Amino acid sequence: MTSAAGNPPSARTAITAVILAGGRGQRLGGADKGLVPIAGRPMIEHVLDALADQVAQVMISANRNRERYAQYGLQVIADGVPGFAGPLAGLHAAWSHVHSPYLMMVACDTPRIPRDMAQRLLDALLREQSDVALVHDGQRSHPTLLLADARLHSSLDAFLGSGRRKIDAWTAGHREVLVDFSDCPEAFTNINTPEELEEMAYRGDASPGA
Repeated sequence: MTSAAGNPPSARTAITAVILAGGRGQRLGGADKGLVPIAGRPMIEHVLDALADQVAQVMISANRNRERYAQYGLQVIADGVPGFAGPLAGLHAAWSHVHSPYLMMVACDTPRIPRDMAQRLLDALLREQSDVALVHDGQRSHPTLLLADARLHSSLDAFLGSGRRKIDAWTAGHREVLVDFSDCPEAFTNINTPEELEEMAYRGDASPGA
């Protein structure tokens, strides 16, 4: 896909981002992760800051406290698949509400994502003629940080309908590219446990990457 002028599309016009805040937060004692404070602000606010000016639209996937999330002035969507079915359920629900050619999934517990992440994912996806682009920090991939072509909506619908839930099992069925972010691996530190939350709070550094 190229723009009308023949140039590669900009993430600011071609991508909708959905922030995943719909999980159970079991390793954080059942807390709603997106609303857990870090550096004096709910975690989701750090993600929103990081996404500012990166994409055309931002949505929030939430299954609890939807009124709280709606206070950010963004569309809040709930999973269409019952039972807290995981990140792919949030991605699937978002696709039913957007019309952009690409959809980016971002976990709410990764508050330091780079401010150029969307464009780097899009550039790699187009360059490699792939369907899905995933963040790789030089050591491992981060499946909850991905960009997907909107044409995969029907594929995801069938995948979830079959009872499957694992992100890598779904992406493996498509042309995928791992995008090198080894220049900023610390940007993908995520928070799953009270210890990880305490460590990031202690460092006092939850600001987005460069």
